[in-house]
Amino acid sequence: MTNRKIEYWVIPPEADAEFVAGMEDVLDVYAKPYDSRTPVIYMDEQPVRLSKETRTPIPATGKHAKRIDYEYQRAGTANIFMFTEPLAGWREVSVRPTKTNIDWVVEMARFLDGRYAKCEKIILVCDNLNTHTKGAFYEAFDPDRARTLVRRIEFHHTPKHGRWLNIAENELEAVSKPRR
Repeated sequence: MTNRKIEYWVIPPEADAEFVAGMEDVLDVYAKPYDSRTPVIYMDEQPVRLSKETRTPIPATGKHAKRIDYEYQRAGTANIFMFTEPLAGWREVSVRPTKTNIDWVVEMARFLDGRYAKCEKIILVCDNLNTHTKGAFYEAFDPDRARTLVRRIEFHHTPKHGRWLNIAENELEAVSKPRR
């Protein structure tokens, strides 16, 4: 009997100029030296299923580890927003009930007004999700506030099939996917 394994590999689309252009753009961002005045931020979000115990766990003892029943009850969903600035050794995660344009913009504005308030500009690497747009800021804020925030963001979108280029997406995947 042959033991078959699956190897996961980045298989880029063939002859896709948009993929190559997007990949090279993001790789150029990776090559930038650290600059605290213009930090490079990576972000992604991911829905998660919430669950709760159906039976009370049995506490650990000197002889046995804590015992948890394999049954669970679904308890809704949530959305994890991951922001990371790898060259500064920083990351932050927030959890929101939804993943809308407004949720994304509120999270972005929180960092622009807080951690990055003194930065004239940030460089943002994110995917091409339909919520990651400049227009989303205009949906959430008055035009003057939206324009002020948008002017401080230099967008770099990972190409379709290029999720592996986003550090925040890799981190979310590492902590949320079961091991095979």
